[in-house]
Amino acid sequence: MSSEFGRNIRLSVFGESHGEAIGCVIDGLPAGIRLDMDKIYSDMARRAPGKDIPHILSGVLDNVTTGAPLAMIIENTNTKSGDYANLMTLPRPSHSDYPAYVKYEGNNDVRGGGHFSGRLTAPIVFAGAVAKQILSLKGVTVGAHIAKIADVQDDMLDKNNISAELLENLSSQSFSTISAVSHERMRAAIECARLEQDSVGGVIECAAVGLPVGVGANIFSTVEGHLSSILFGIPAVKGVEFGAGFDFADMTGSQANDAYCVKDGRIVLKTNNNGGVLGGMTTGAPLVLSVVIKPTPSISKPQQSVNLQTMEEETLVIKGRHDPCIVPRAVPVVEGAVAFGLLDMMM
Repeated sequence: MSSEFGRNIRLSVFGESHGEAIGCVIDGLPAGIRLDMDKIYSDMARRAPGKDIPHILSGVLDNVTTGAPLAMIIENTNTKSGDYANLMTLPRPSHSDYPAYVKYEGNNDVRGGGHFSGRLTAPIVFAGAVAKQILSLKGVTVGAHIAKIADVQDDMLDKNNISAELLENLSSQSFSTISAVSHERMRAAIECARLEQDSVGGVIECAAVGLPVGVGANIFSTVEGHLSSILFGIPAVKGVEFGAGFDFADMTGSQANDAYCVKDGRIVLKTNNNGGVLGGMTTGAPLVLSVVIKPTPSISKPQQSVNLQTMEEETLVIKGRHDPCIVPRAVPVVEGAVAFGLLDMMM
């Protein structure tokens, strides 16, 4: 399995959901960066409140990076592996169980999803939290919010007018929305899915401000391509769009084009339909992207599957603890992925 990302700063994620620990190694970080551990703990808590405490093994001395590889682990506790015994023979619909069973000849760890589990996003949040602190020294701020859960829509960011203060405020919330009304309606939609033994998905909108013009390049080194690569490494992500994205299909060129103007002696864009990227390079406007998260595959409702040993169709009943909606917890993961991807391109 390949679980590495990065060109200038390299991230390697390891572990299984029900193994002894999960973690990551970050290679290529500059020396002399003082890390605010409270901010790192805060981001980790947004993904899983009170559960994931990172233990740094190397690369940091007195909270300052040394230039050596930064190694971190998070111990796994309170696992209930017995709840996953039937998944050895009955793969979950819309999960990695079946293709992983075939690819790895049944040797893959299915407990809690193993190396395919959403739990492996915790190291991404950690790496992203480190990256965000280095980006802040460069004047760059990354933040995200829940744009949609089920059929409930939040207010969307003004693509051409996003402040660092707004993004920092969104990043401080455990259930990050712009509208308080949407917040409550989203929680109600999640509760409805839980009561129906089902799950719901949604959309996360993420932005970065303070980026200089010209980060990235064309063809195979585009900002869109690089960020999409790490974003699709997040389990449950099934789509990424930049700026207007698929809405471009309904526009004319005159509607879609971002005209230039001069403001305070600087060349700026009058609109930002392209989400801050042209020709694979940043334009200086806010970088804006959206990520769609599919509904959690592990639901309590009975589902049809096939017994991999007998090749007979069987009804699958999934046991254990399952989240009816992972979108709120995925917000800091998307932030972390975008931050790490941007830092990698800027080093």
